[in-house]
Amino acid sequence: MKAFLAVALFTPLLALAQAYPSRPVTIVVPYPPGGLIDIVARVVAPALAKELGQSVLVENRSGAGGNVGAESVARANPDGHILVMANPSFGISPHIYAKLNYHTLNDFAFIGLYGTVPNVLVVHPSVPAKSVPELIKHLKANPGRLNYASPGYGTSPQMSMELFKSMTGTFIVHIPFRGSGPAQVAMLANETQLMFDNLPPQVGHIKSGRVRALAVTSRTRSKAMPELPTLDEVGLKGYEVTAWFGLAAPAKTPREVVGRVNQALNRATVSAEVRNPMEERGAELVQGTPEQFHAYVKAEIDKWGPVVKRAGVTAE
Repeated sequence: MKAFLAVALFTPLLALAQAYPSRPVTIVVPYPPGGLIDIVARVVAPALAKELGQSVLVENRSGAGGNVGAESVARANPDGHILVMANPSFGISPHIYAKLNYHTLNDFAFIGLYGTVPNVLVVHPSVPAKSVPELIKHLKANPGRLNYASPGYGTSPQMSMELFKSMTGTFIVHIPFRGSGPAQVAMLANETQLMFDNLPPQVGHIKSGRVRALAVTSRTRSKAMPELPTLDEVGLKGYEVTAWFGLAAPAKTPREVVGRVNQALNRATVSAEVRNPMEERGAELVQGTPEQFHAYVKAEIDKWGPVVKRAGVTAE
């Protein structure tokens, strides 16, 4: 009798997983076009569509350092047809926003980590610094006279700069934007003079000479740009920030659907159509389970709490 009941309860869930997806799947990017999270979503979407047998659309919903898009997915119908590209703000925002309209760990089902990238410190060519030590010297000689752009409060690039400021004792004015794309535009126009950004969207600007790259934030050098030193190498011992990205769904999404998308994501990220363009941009792709991704996000939340407190960062 117990075996019969178990089969009876499991059958609808199995049927749900087999029927999913029944319509196009949307990946919400909680930032404007042009930044890392937008790029990685658009690279993986076609490969994910092949694996799922349905169209996969990318929709930008920006605002509040990624929190507007994240909240919209947390409140969406939990049937697996609305996903969000999770990112470092999931670990940082709980510490800098006095009130979030969602709980990072309770309101999402974490599907799978997709990849990681370093951030890169870039300056406008008008800045007379060819190295990090030269930049620090220039900043200390000109406190508050240089502006730095960021994709918004609670983003990995903003926290990279705040950690840099804390470790170097420098004062740089923060100019937040609604995403990496607008921040890059301001930087290229010399409205802001420096920024940390995820490496992939900056590769083209670095190679063209429109910005000057000084260092990466990872503990080891990037394979995409091995000529760039790490901040740890140039004197900021222990400095390490890694940006990451992965898929999440509303919390009550059936685990069978979460498992289906996880398998599709893992297969997509080993395909040449995803791996080649992402590795060229300096990303390291990974595969794993929903449980591993949930633990990863929790570790990020735990990691950033002390950093935010030490730097005194709050969202204005």
